[in-house]
Amino acid sequence: MGRGVLLTSNLPQLQNLIKRDPPAYKEEFLQQWNHYNSIRQIFQINPDENAQHFRELVSFIAQVAQCYPKETADFPSQISTLLLENYGTLSPDTRRSLVQNLVMLRNKDVITSITLLQTLFPLLPKTTSSSLRAFIRRTILSDIRTANLRTKNHKLNRAVQAMLFGMVERGMDAEVVGDKGKLKATAGPGGNGEEAMWAVVLTKELWRKGIWNDAKTVSIIALGCFHPVTKVQSASLHFFLGGDDEKEDSDDEEEDLPDIKALQHRREINKKTRSGAKKLQKVAKAISKKKKKADVTTANFPAIQLLNDPQTFGEKLYDILNKYDKRFSLDHKILIMQLLSRVMGGHKLCVLGFYTYIMKYLTYHQLRIPAILVALAQSVHDFTPPDVLTPVVRKLAQEFVHPGVGSEVIAAGINAIREVCRRQPWSMEEDLLGDLIEYRKSRDKAVTAAARGLLQLFREVNPGMLKRRERGKEASMGMAKGSQPLPFGHSAQAAVDIEGLVLLEDHLKKLREEEGVASGEEEEEDDEAAWEGWDVESDSDESSDGWISVASDSEEDLEISDSEDEDDKRKKKGKGKAKATEEDERDEDEKEGAEETAEQAVQRISSLATTKILTPADFALLNDLRIKAASEAVERGAGSGTKRKLAALESQRKSLLGASDGPITDTFISEDDILGPRKKAKADYAERIASIEKGREGREKYGSLKGKKNKGTPSSTTNREKARNKPIMMILASGAVKGKKKASLREKQQKLRAHIERAKKAHH
Repeated sequence: MGRGVLLTSNLPQLQNLIKRDPPAYKEEFLQQWNHYNSIRQIFQINPDENAQHFRELVSFIAQVAQCYPKETADFPSQISTLLLENYGTLSPDTRRSLVQNLVMLRNKDVITSITLLQTLFPLLPKTTSSSLRAFIRRTILSDIRTANLRTKNHKLNRAVQAMLFGMVERGMDAEVVGDKGKLKATAGPGGNGEEAMWAVVLTKELWRKGIWNDAKTVSIIALGCFHPVTKVQSASLHFFLGGDDEKEDSDDEEEDLPDIKALQHRREINKKTRSGAKKLQKVAKAISKKKKKADVTTANFPAIQLLNDPQTFGEKLYDILNKYDKRFSLDHKILIMQLLSRVMGGHKLCVLGFYTYIMKYLTYHQLRIPAILVALAQSVHDFTPPDVLTPVVRKLAQEFVHPGVGSEVIAAGINAIREVCRRQPWSMEEDLLGDLIEYRKSRDKAVTAAARGLLQLFREVNPGMLKRRERGKEASMGMAKGSQPLPFGHSAQAAVDIEGLVLLEDHLKKLREEEGVASGEEEEEDDEAAWEGWDVESDSDESSDGWISVASDSEEDLEISDSEDEDDKRKKKGKGKAKATEEDERDEDEKEGAEETAEQAVQRISSLATTKILTPADFALLNDLRIKAASEAVERGAGSGTKRKLAALESQRKSLLGASDGPITDTFISEDDILGPRKKAKADYAERIASIEKGREGREKYGSLKGKKNKGTPSSTTNREKARNKPIMMILASGAVKGKKKASLREKQQKLRAHIERAKKAHH
């Protein structure tokens, strides 16, 4: 009893003894456990009574819970229930203590990550303490990152994504408030919007750090784009548009880097030691490593490409834009326009009502008109019907291109028309095109450049709409040969096969012949192996390790060429090589045979797609084979069509590898593309003052420092020193020089004698 009484009053000592020998001190622990249960029941009735003692007991049991798992099985659920049900009545110290002990139980593997996160997620919108909120956010992010460190923990990810999806979905039935007008003033703060906002912020953070990069993550934020609270909408829209506002607000420990400038300043002030210099170098090296690591961690796929059902997503965005037009501010409407236009351009969608809606904003005095013109141009693609775009182009010409507006407005209008016509040339009318091209004779540089760009565009895509003298040499020669652009909705030839599939079939056939694979069972095993690393639920990271590298020595020399003169070139080559040695002739025959095989491969239809299920690895290999064949054709002097095909294949490969400069980004333009080259505007008063203040930085004082630096006591120059640097014409016109010229002989003699006397005295 004496030992029990002694240990009861000293919980840290009892905690230490229990960790060393749990069975020996089980009786003392049970005594404390019963005491905890009684205190907990009192605490639920009156939270202010014995709060300090209750926190100590909770910390003690959390420390030793792993030693008595059966006795403390209900302890984590009791803490979670206390936090979730009585959070408002708890003191700030008690809240922090309970949360920290719950995190400690997770670190000791007493509870699972799902149990911890189910408690922490509802606390984020409830807590008012910034430090506790930052701690909860940091804990959630670090726990999910640790679980996905080596392999993807799909079970945890699905559970957390379901929780986040539910947090966003719970507030979807509310009325759309908007960010202006009476509804915004009468709307209450918070509500379900806080919960949804935290779900979007955490999802964006996990995406930015590269922990989540799948379509389910994108679907959570896509749902946030239709949330009735404008703040949630804006955060979700910024995620897709790339302007991540929460990037600077990250509370993760990786972002808490020491200030290297402050450390260097402290080093200059304090005593210089070798150990201090080594410490500074070590910190600088650690910072550079962390920055490099942060730069490498990027998402594998652009979020817009991973949208599920982009057509429905785009139509919902347009419905929100059109229905709640008067409730949203102009900035928010432009955000929705920009996202809708990027989805339409990237996925080649047709939301035809968008062009009718945007026409009312197409005036030169409209605020933020460059951003609206960018959204219009990005939404157009080659599948957009021209009859929908023709009124839009006509409206642009009427509002922006006429003598009653400034040159900057005319340039912006012609550039916007050019970007629309670049994506859909058939939206232009022939008479309107002739009028716009006449602006190339303007005196303004920006207008001239815009009109010339429009002229050059139609020389390439449809020279038939231009007058004969404006077509240029190449376009006229092309029209003389009979080349005409295809009308809207027409294609050069119908698709009968997957392009380049014959190359893959020949390559796989050759590999089987080399390895001796003939049985169907082994082929099935190869197919199963080819799916490894490409499944959505795979445990392996989605990286470029799953690509199959194609060995150059195991491939045939393949060629894809669009030149009609290849046969003539080969005949000339064959005649020229007739005088060569037998080995050269044999090599030449093999090359010609390979080229003929490649031509036959392009013409024949492959049966591989009907006999085999193509895996993602097969498509990756197919793309590599097409790139190799096209690059070899370019090296042999193929035409410009093959070069364009090679560039398209390489950009497609980059997009598959997750590079940011994939083909979807080619549809995006900036406001500078619309505004064109501009003159430097005259600086106003504020800009001039700012420039002057910037020039004064680092200067000791106003005025010249001439003559002050080399003196012991700072002073200005003497008059004699100043006279040395005066111009000769100024000296000749001075009164002293003129007086010397007019001096009499007597005055000159007196001056000479005085000079001699002074010289004698100086020598003494």
